[in-house]
Amino acid sequence: MRKTKTALLIAASTTMPALLLSACGQTPTQGAASPSSGVVTITWYAGPITGTGVRSTLISKFEKSHPNIRVKLISAPTSTNTDRANLTAEISGGASTPDVFNGDVIWPAQFGHAHLALDLSHHLPKSFFNRFAPGLAAGASYKGQEYGAPLFMDAGFLYYRKDLLAKAHLPVPKTWSQLYQDSRILQQKKLVRYGYVWEGNSYEGLTCDWMEFMTDAGGKIFSNASLTHSVIDSAASLKALTFMRKLITSGVSPSSVTTFEEPQAMAVFDAGNSAFLRNWDYAWSNSNDPKVSKVVGKVGVAPLPTFSQSQYPGYSNIGGWDIYVNPHSQHISQDLTFIRWMTGTQAQTILATKYSEIPTNYAVQKNPAVRRVNPVLNIVSKVRLVPRPSGTPSYPKISQAIYTNINSALTGSISPTAALKKAQTQIDRAVSSNSL
Repeated sequence: MRKTKTALLIAASTTMPALLLSACGQTPTQGAASPSSGVVTITWYAGPITGTGVRSTLISKFEKSHPNIRVKLISAPTSTNTDRANLTAEISGGASTPDVFNGDVIWPAQFGHAHLALDLSHHLPKSFFNRFAPGLAAGASYKGQEYGAPLFMDAGFLYYRKDLLAKAHLPVPKTWSQLYQDSRILQQKKLVRYGYVWEGNSYEGLTCDWMEFMTDAGGKIFSNASLTHSVIDSAASLKALTFMRKLITSGVSPSSVTTFEEPQAMAVFDAGNSAFLRNWDYAWSNSNDPKVSKVVGKVGVAPLPTFSQSQYPGYSNIGGWDIYVNPHSQHISQDLTFIRWMTGTQAQTILATKYSEIPTNYAVQKNPAVRRVNPVLNIVSKVRLVPRPSGTPSYPKISQAIYTNINSALTGSISPTAALKKAQTQIDRAVSSNSL
């Protein structure tokens, strides 16, 4: 998630219900044909991706190559949870817009199960899905059907201030304890206000951060792939959560980090107030954009640390965004044309080279020219990836149990031990009821 991109730096000013009033209550025939001549306008519901104009750039390039299709952008909120709630309400009510929408990589099971997204495998040939990097098409499927087209990948990375580490003669930290110690040194030398900022609010992004800490400590959410019994209440999880809380109580992370999502963590780092940042791949281009950042040219990127140096690197949560089609859209043909272009080489190269996103198109991802421009791509193969347990329609409740209880422990409302016990009970209840 970015936000999940779970995206992601500009707050949306318009909500779905307000923008889609004209569509509410309509129940057009699925896949209704568009006019065979003239210009057709489709709506694209997408949150800010990097905060640097990528959506308008992509729309302009697409419309230039497809003059008979216009794309109207509906700016979505930066919160994945709010996105999901808005889309669920509108599409389940039969709204024909938005025609296409960006959605988190954790959505296919829920949206496929609830018929909130078009089954693309009935509209696109199998060869279409061969363009994606290994495993991505499978990640966008549910019960063998493809409900999303992978748009861009995400993974958690460690961003650091090269200049501050050089001044203090410190190496890039490879362990969490080293990051903690380096942060304290930099703070004591009054070189920076905070050591480490990350996503600690009670939302999907905290589930992402939690998966990284917990997995690296040796913990799991479920004991097996069937996702039937939670084992989050473990010694390994307690180790991870205790360390996260220590980051806050020590002042290495600000107490307000428990309210931070990606934009807030990014803003603190861009302002020069933190030595280290956990964020997604877009943070590279953002931190080097002079319009929003005071640390241009001073930033390095590395895999996340680990609790045990012999296991370096640590784990990075698999994030990213797919592009979905509203099953009630009246412009299915144009929607599919837009998806083909957005996942093709031109759009994917733009995402990778201008906005430091990880492209899903495998040819673009492996292109040496692209790799030279986007340094994040050079370390993607070095990180250890961990997914969220999203292969069930119950995932929203599973994630909610994780982030609400972890956040309560981070704020000090309850103890880490109590938080893990509550999370396990709530997760087991969610999977047993298999509710949405």
